[in-house]
Amino acid sequence: MKTVLCFGDSNTWGYSPLDGSRHPHDVRWTGVLQNSLGDGFRVIEEGLNGRTNATNEEERPIRSGLDVLPILLESHRPLDLVVIMLGTNDLKHDFNLSAEEIADGARQVCRSVIDCEYLVNDPPEILLISPTHVELMTEEEQGLFIGAIDKSRELAEHYRAVAENLGIHFLDASKIVVKTDLDGVHWDAEQHKDFGEELAKIVKQKI
Repeated sequence: MKTVLCFGDSNTWGYSPLDGSRHPHDVRWTGVLQNSLGDGFRVIEEGLNGRTNATNEEERPIRSGLDVLPILLESHRPLDLVVIMLGTNDLKHDFNLSAEEIADGARQVCRSVIDCEYLVNDPPEILLISPTHVELMTEEEQGLFIGAIDKSRELAEHYRAVAENLGIHFLDASKIVVKTDLDGVHWDAEQHKDFGEELAKIVKQKI
C-alpha cells in the first residue's frame, strides 16, 4: 500500500465558501483523491485553516507549516509521497511578503521533508503545489489580502524554481482550479472534485 500525506491550509481542510462549514470527507479533494486512487493507496489529510509556510500570526500561533510538518512526518511515517500546498495565507497584507519570499517559505517546508531524520532511510517523493489565484473577495477578505490578487499570480514561477532547485515534483493548482470567485480563496464542491481527480492521475505517475 502506498501512503500519501496531503499537507495544506483551508482548501485542504475543506472550507466551504458558501457558508464557512466543512465540505464532507468524500467531497474534499483529499477524499476525491482517495476514491480515485483506490485501495492500493492511503491518503492522509492534514489541512488547517490559516496555515502558512513559515510565518505565524501573533493571535494564532503554530499556524506555520514549518513548525508542524516535522512532527507529522514522524507520526505518519513511512510515507511514499508528501503533497504540500501552502502559500495563500502568506499573501495576507500584514505579513508583507513578496512572492519570492513566500516561495522561500515553501522551500523551507520542503527542506524539512528532505532533511527529516526519520525519513532518511526511505525518503518519500515530494510534490510542491503552488496555490490557486486569489480572485475578487468578500469585504472582510479584501482588508486581509490587500495586493494579494496580483501577487498570487506570481507564485507559480517561484514555486516552480524552488521545485527544480530541490529536485522535487511541481504542480500549478491554478491550471486545474481556474476560478475561486465565490469568496476569492476557497473552492466549491465541483472544484474539489476536479482537483482531486486530476491529482490522482499525477500521483499514479509519481509513485
